[in-house]
Formats: sequence, C-alpha cells, structure tokens
Amino acid sequence: MVLGFNAVYAQLNVVNVNNNQSSSFSIVNSNSSATIYYDASDFEVVRIASKLLSKDIERVTGKLPIVTTNTPKAKNAIIIGTLGQSKLIDKLVKTGKVNATNLSGTWEQYAYQTIKNPLPGIDKALVIMGSDRRGTAYGVFTLSKTIGVSPWYYWADVPTVKSKELHIADINFTSKAPSVKYRGVFINDEDWGLKPWASKLMDPQINDIGPNTYEKVCELLLRLKANMLAPAMHEVTGAFFKYPENKVVADKFAIMMTSSHAEPLLYNNTTEWNKKINGAWDYVRNKDGVLAALDSRVKEAAPYENIYTVGIRGIHDTGMKDVPEGYTKANVLEQVIDAERDILTKYIKKESDEIPQIFVPYKEVLDIYKSGMKLAEDITIVWPDDNFGYIKKLSNKDEAKRKGGAGVYYHISYLGEPNDYLWLNTTPPALMYEEMFKAYQNGADRYWLLNVGDIKPGELGMQFFLDLAWDINSVTYNSIPDYNSTFLASIFGAEYQADFKDIYNSYFRLGFERKPEYMGWDWRWNSLDAKERISDTEFSLANYNEAENRYNEYERIAKKAENLHKALPEAYKSTFYQLVYYPVVGAALENQKMLAAQKNRWYAQQGRAATNNLVEAVKNLDQRLTDITAHYNGLENGKWTGIMTAPGRLPEIQLPPTETIEVPKQAKMGIFIPSGASATQVNVLPRFSKFTKQSHSIEVYNKGENALKWEAKAMNSWILLNKKKGKTNTQETIQVSIDWDKAPKGDNVTGEILVSAGDYNENIHLSIHNPDLTAQALDVLYVEDNGVVSIDPSQFSRKIEKHGMNVQVIEELGYSGNSVQLGTIVDKGWRNASVEYDFYSENAGYVTVHTYALPVFGKDEKNGTAYGVQIDNSMVNWETTASEEYSFNWKENVIRNASINTSKILVSKPGKHTLKLISGNPGMVIQKVVIDFGGLKSSYKGPKPTLLK
Repeated sequence: MVLGFNAVYAQLNVVNVNNNQSSSFSIVNSNSSATIYYDASDFEVVRIASKLLSKDIERVTGKLPIVTTNTPKAKNAIIIGTLGQSKLIDKLVKTGKVNATNLSGTWEQYAYQTIKNPLPGIDKALVIMGSDRRGTAYGVFTLSKTIGVSPWYYWADVPTVKSKELHIADINFTSKAPSVKYRGVFINDEDWGLKPWASKLMDPQINDIGPNTYEKVCELLLRLKANMLAPAMHEVTGAFFKYPENKVVADKFAIMMTSSHAEPLLYNNTTEWNKKINGAWDYVRNKDGVLAALDSRVKEAAPYENIYTVGIRGIHDTGMKDVPEGYTKANVLEQVIDAERDILTKYIKKESDEIPQIFVPYKEVLDIYKSGMKLAEDITIVWPDDNFGYIKKLSNKDEAKRKGGAGVYYHISYLGEPNDYLWLNTTPPALMYEEMFKAYQNGADRYWLLNVGDIKPGELGMQFFLDLAWDINSVTYNSIPDYNSTFLASIFGAEYQADFKDIYNSYFRLGFERKPEYMGWDWRWNSLDAKERISDTEFSLANYNEAENRYNEYERIAKKAENLHKALPEAYKSTFYQLVYYPVVGAALENQKMLAAQKNRWYAQQGRAATNNLVEAVKNLDQRLTDITAHYNGLENGKWTGIMTAPGRLPEIQLPPTETIEVPKQAKMGIFIPSGASATQVNVLPRFSKFTKQSHSIEVYNKGENALKWEAKAMNSWILLNKKKGKTNTQETIQVSIDWDKAPKGDNVTGEILVSAGDYNENIHLSIHNPDLTAQALDVLYVEDNGVVSIDPSQFSRKIEKHGMNVQVIEELGYSGNSVQLGTIVDKGWRNASVEYDFYSENAGYVTVHTYALPVFGKDEKNGTAYGVQIDNSMVNWETTASEEYSFNWKENVIRNASINTSKILVSKPGKHTLKLISGNPGMVIQKVVIDFGGLKSSYKGPKPTLLK
C-alpha cells in the first residue's frame, strides 16, 4: 500500500497516490522494514513516540521495526527528532539536507521530508522533526494515524487494517501552528466510571486512579494533538500529586498539567486539605496555612511544565468564603493572586508574566470579577460556560487587548444543579461549534479545556473538541452534519456513512430536545427521593403525536444501530458497541422506559386494557438497559469492567412509577382523537387542510379482556380510512386522510365517520379547509393550520444582511432540526440582519408568537441577548434570552435547551403576512417559531412546521 499526505488537513487521510515505489519511501516491504532512529539526547517523549510508532507499524504489518539511538546503518530509516535537541536533526539542517526554515521557533509544529542519502549507509530517509517536543510527537502520531492506527485504538478498541507493505509518497510538508495554544480535557465526576475501572484494572495496587491510568490518558491526548490535562479531583479519588509517579508520567508524555477552577496552583483542597490539621480553608482568617499548602505544591510541581490556576474558591468547588467587614471579595482575590504569583516566581526562575497562569471566573467568581477586580495583564482569562454548554461571557474590547489573552472552559458532562448529565454525551456538535467558534472569533484562542467526565462515553465529543482546537478551519457550519459520520465511516467503512449520519444526527437532535438523564422531569439533582418525584414528561401523549413520535424515532435509530452491529465483522463489534450501539440504544431505552410508564399512567385514567401490559414493558426496558450496560462492562474480556453506570449515579431509583388496574372481562370500546377532542358526547378530529395535506388518526381501544370487534365507516366518499374493521385485545389506530380531488370546495366543509362495536356507536366529526384557491396563488411558505402557523427558522422566504452582519443557518441544531443565527457574534453593527417568513392566515386578531431561542448569554456587558419579532409593519417586540444563572428561568431553559418567549402582535386581517426576526444583539439563535391564532395545544415543543405543500 502506497500512502500519501494530504497537506490541506493536518490529520492526513490515507490515499493511494501511485504504485511507483521509486518515488516513495518504504516503511515496510516484502524484505525489510525501515529502522527508526532518535537521538538519545532528545526528549523522553520522543523516545516514547518512536517506540509506539514501531508498535503501530507492527499492528499494521506484523513486522516490528528496530528502534535505535545509534546512527542507523539501514537502507531506509525514519529519523525522528526535535530541532535544537536532536544532534542528527541539527546536523541535517546545518548541511542543508533538510529545510527547517518554517519550523524554527514555532509552537508545536512538525515537518516531514523524504531525502536521499542523508548519511553514509542510508539510501533514503523519512525525517520527522518537530519545533519542540510535542511537535515531534504530533508528527510521529500523525504518521501512525496515516498508516491506519486510530488514536482510539486503546480507548475504543478500534481495529487496525492490516497491510503487508507500507510506502509513503515522497513529501516535503510543514504543519500549521495549532489554532488554540493550550488544548486539553478535565477528567471530572469520575466516581461512577473512571475511578471504579482504574482502581480495579489499571492501578489496583493503590486502588485509585494512578500512573498506569494516566499513562493511557496522556498517550490518547498526544495522539489527539492535545497538550494539557486537568486530572480527576473528587473525594473518591486521591489527588494527582498524592502519587509521585503521576507527574513523572505526564512529563514523559510532554503533557502539561493544569487544574480546574477550584484548584489553585494545582492544589486539590478536596482531599489534600485537612481542616483538623490545617485549620479553615480561608485566606483572610488562615492566610499562612493556605499559602503554606500552595507553596509546598508549587515547589513540588515547579520542575515540570504546568499551567497554574490563580485565585481561590471554597473547598471542593464551593463558593468563596464570605469576607469580614472591611474587605471585599474582589480585594481578597487580588491579594490571593499577588501572593500566588510570588510563590510561582519563588520556585520557577522566570518573570511572572512568562509563567502560564489562568484565571477562571466560574460561577460566583464572575460577579466578583465584574465588580471591578484588578487582574494582571499576563494572566489568561478562561471564560466558563454555564455547565450546560452556553458560554456566559466573552472578552470585551478592553479585555481583548490583554497580553494573557483568553480561553474557554466547556462541559459535555456535569454534576450539579438543576440536574446531572453524567451518563451519555448528548451535546450536539453544532452547539459546541456555535459556542466555541464565536469564542474563537472573539479572541478566546489561548486555552480550551473540555470537561469530559470519564472520557467514555464522551469519545465523539472529545474528538470533535480537540479537532476544532487544533485547526479551527477543519470544521465549518456546512460540514458539521457530516462530522461524526465521516469519523465513524473512517473506522467502519464508507458504505455505512449514510446510516451513521442518520443515526447520530437524530440521536443528538433528540438528546438536545431533552437529555436522557432528564426524562424523569426531576430537577433537584442532589436528592435521594427522586423516584417518588418522577412525574409525567411534557412530551404530550394527546397532542401532535409528540410522545409517540419521540418513542418511535428512538426505536428507529436503535433498531438501525442493532442491525449494523449484527452486520459488522466480529473484529469491529466491540468498537461499534462503544461508539454507537451503547449510546444510541441506551438513550432509546431510557426514553422509552419513561414514556411507556407515562403512557401506562395515562391509560390507567382511561381504563384501557393495554394499561397493565405497559407495566411489564417498563420493567423489560429497564432490564434491557441493565443488560446492555453489563455487556459494555464485559467487552474485550472484561477490559472495561466498572467503566459504565446507567443511567447515572443513582441506578437503584431509576424505575419509574406505574399503575395496575382491574380490567373487566367484557370488551368495551373507547375512542381517543390525538390533537382533537374526545368526549362522551362529541369526538372531533383536527381540521384537514388542502394546503398542508396532513392526515389524522383515531385510536380505537378496548376496555375489557375479551377481544373487541369494531368497524369504521366513512359517511362521505371523500374521506379515506386505512382500516375499516378489526379485532383487538388492546387497541388499533385508524389513519384518516382526504381525497382532495373529490372533496367539496369550501372553508369549513364537514364530514363524519361512524365507529361501532356491536350495538355501541361513536360518531367522529371532521371538517376540511378546501377554499377555491391554489397553493401557488397564496405565494407563501407557511399556512395557518388548526389555528397555528409553525415555522422552521432555517426555511425562510428571504434574508436581509447589511454591514457584515450575516444570517447563518445552523444545521442539526434545534427543535426544528435546524436553526438560524441572527447576525454574527463579532462587533460589526447592530440590527443589520433579519429573516422573513411569508405565511397565510385564515383568521385575524391578536396572536401570540412563541419564539424558541437558544438560551445563550450576551457576548459581554455591552451586548445583551435581544432579538426582534415583527409581523408586517407592527411595532417590533424586543425579546431576550437573558436569565441569571441558577434562577428558575435559567434552570428551565438549560434543561430544555430553549428560552421560549411570547410576543402579542395584532394581525389585522386574514391573508398573506410576513413574520420578521430581527437581529438585536448579535449571535442570537432561533430554533423554532409558532404563531398561535388560538389553536395551540399543550405540548413540549409544539406542532411540526405548517409548510405549504
């Protein structure tokens, strides 16, 4: 196999270039393999990377290349080294054999060059050189990825495609500098995954997360081109510095250690601070004690490469202590940071502005910072999200000028209010991109940290985040819908890419609407009586087929995942189970369990014979979830034992409440009309419109044990029924549609259906909207249907863009599937972008416009979250997504990923109208709009778009 490097994208796809081996470098051929050389004086990570490359080549070819520090005497050699550290690399540069002009003095870059006769006895060499130690390692592992060894070969057991020979096309390539200088992950809330796994299988001698675990973590980070790690820090885990070998392992892999916002100067007060010995963790009242602990930590850490968090909060991520009269929290933080910087320069012989430091204004610290706190210009401000994916603030014009720059701390896993999401990664790539790209546009390019929980099952989110941090231009809004499917197809085969795209885009859409962990509708995250508080979801069983559609959509993608799992070769089943099957099927089972229990409780009120069957269904769904979790932990002969707990940290209380009813023997018919009216006296279907051509349904259900025989008859020839009779022990659904070629003209034509069971009859009434108008004559995109106009914001009639303010469609984000961003987030203007939606109404009067926006925060203090809503030439209604963190509105918004605003607007007469969404503060994202003329029914996310057909 001949391989080539794609210089456009640094991750370098494997491609067939030619079969002319004279213009290529042979890594492995039928006779021999290239010798791998590195200089003994080079960095330890170069030694590690060289040996891992040899093993990677063996994984592909079965042949293990020799790795040596002696000048190789071989026909072909892979020469690996760091500029200024490798004597051989420096000699090749000095003699003009290789050109390092574009590499010298840069940050974490690498270069490849194939050269002939570099040294006596060597015919040809592939030279991999780095500008620094990590640059060299990135170059090595990019080659590993190019020959077919996935960065996830260990953490997701990705198989390696075998090849007897490996040849690299001649190359002269230098990588770009990374988009973000410091890039990494924070292992957090490890109590239910990484800690149990590591304690038993990786570091059993210490019964903790230790050096063996961190070695695998650091290798993964290097292969993903990350350069820093914030280690696990919960009470259940020993602090990173408790085990001296941990920091040695990190340094060997050239991974910088950083820490969370709660760990000043790498000190973990959660487990390392002993109140009985050290006193209170309180800088004002116990300054000497606090500084002594920090001093000791920096003294220990100083020989290594670190990024230091400055400031102080309470024990284990709690708020900063109240300060005595005469102090302010801002003053205290300023004093703390001054003292911390003195400690840093005491042990690190550099000027303080040369030592990497971050300040993270997390939770209450942001308010302290905003109160006027002074912060040294060289300290990097790391803006946090609100723990749910929405960045709370970005740099204003003054902050953007700071020498230390800015960064972002972002979550795809969280333990805390209003509820946890520790189990599955359901943060859509489109949301992460929207938030991180606007952060990058506004100068947050110094430090990106992702709270990834236990790493598993956050693999796809971690991959996406670090890809973006390495090369911000590797992803665009247009490529997001294909990101995960392209990645998965590179592992499992291009023939599955369309299926992966369908599965994962649907998975993230459903999880965005409501995370699986939140399907109990329970907000109080830290209470143990959650089972008693599990309640009905807001997904309606009665209206818009909402709950049923969600249940069925999960069933669809889970079934597709199951079929793919069966079809894949055995070698790929474990990887597929980890990356696709378990997240998708697990999310499906948790949703179906909760929705089935809700349906059971609802059916019990109606006395349906199907009620009791659902009790067993709920138990079966719960047991299946238990089973697939156990299977996950047993993968690879028990390699992952303990890594997965479902669906969260309290598995013993996850079975939702159900009801059992007494069902009489005799069959008895009941009728239910979804989205319509069902009562003893009247049953009315939703109105049919020739402009939307929706069908509606009738549920015929049994209230007895014996089978129910029923018949249905359309009393008008233009009414179509897909079933006209049946026999059921539980229930059946009749789909009703209209033959529009036969239907009489008119605005309110009525019809009737008779459903009977023996002597018992139910009349179902319906009406149709069939005016003597063609769809073309309306000249609109949307129409009123059953008293609402429902709009997908990404499908607009027109957009208006001025002064650099653009309207951006964001695919695969939002309740409608896609969303629209009203103006870019950078400061280029105000109210210069809008989108318009033409619609036709049958009614007039005051309407309520419901806009479903992303619950984003304003860019900075001068930019809020305003956007305008207008119909025709009405007054503009200015709405906002603003809400204080931990307020009731904020909790509701982040749980449902929507800020729903209502605007009262007068529609003067029936006919054609135009809804306008107007850019106020830049960056507002609208995911759905519903105009209610009085027909809106109770539901979670409203009716589907009423597009003209």
